[in-house]
Amino acid sequence: MTTAFITGANRGLGRHFAAELLVRGATVYAGARNPETIDLPGVQPVALDITDPEAVAAAAAMAGDVDLLVNNAGISTGAQLLGDLAGVHAEMDVNFWGTLSMVRAFAPVLAANGGGKVVNLASALSWFAAPGAGAYAVSKAANWNMSNALRLELAEQGTQVTSVHLGLADTDMARAIQGPKTDPAVVARMTLDAVEAGDLEVVVDDWSAMIKASLAEDPRVFYDSFLTA
Repeated sequence: MTTAFITGANRGLGRHFAAELLVRGATVYAGARNPETIDLPGVQPVALDITDPEAVAAAAAMAGDVDLLVNNAGISTGAQLLGDLAGVHAEMDVNFWGTLSMVRAFAPVLAANGGGKVVNLASALSWFAAPGAGAYAVSKAANWNMSNALRLELAEQGTQVTSVHLGLADTDMARAIQGPKTDPAVVARMTLDAVEAGDLEVVVDDWSAMIKASLAEDPRVFYDSFLTA
């Protein structure tokens, strides 16, 4: 039976991952900065700020039976690379450094439990930049290639690393953004099915598939659509 640790599990995609894993019979540790906001019966709340090395180490020491790590926690500040650097640092601290900190802390736990699996929530914005999301795009691009690198570094211990990419999910983070939104419950189910099948990358929606395919084309065509809008 799977034992999972999910970051940012108090709301949004993280809560849906926890709910779906419970349906599948898993034991679930639900990490959040404010564990009192976790309202899903059946999970074990854990106080966790992934940018706090001591909190991350304590979580890994406490959850020694984990064989699935879902790195869902993330932030989007709207920071621009030529704007306030505090926002840029905040995005990188959570979306890249915090995620990497979790993998580094839990890698020995996963190894001790047979190798296990890591799921990193990236984005379609791993593959392009859009106005108003410069820092987020950079942080998610780093998150994506981190998954690629970790896949190689963790191969010897038998740990599977899966990167998840989507446009918009219908969560609080995307509430003010217009456009088609995927049901977060669908994202959780698709991702967990893919992980069970051994897939290394999950492309959730048609938008993300289109963005990925565009990488093989001349970038001028893609970015001119922003510059001439």
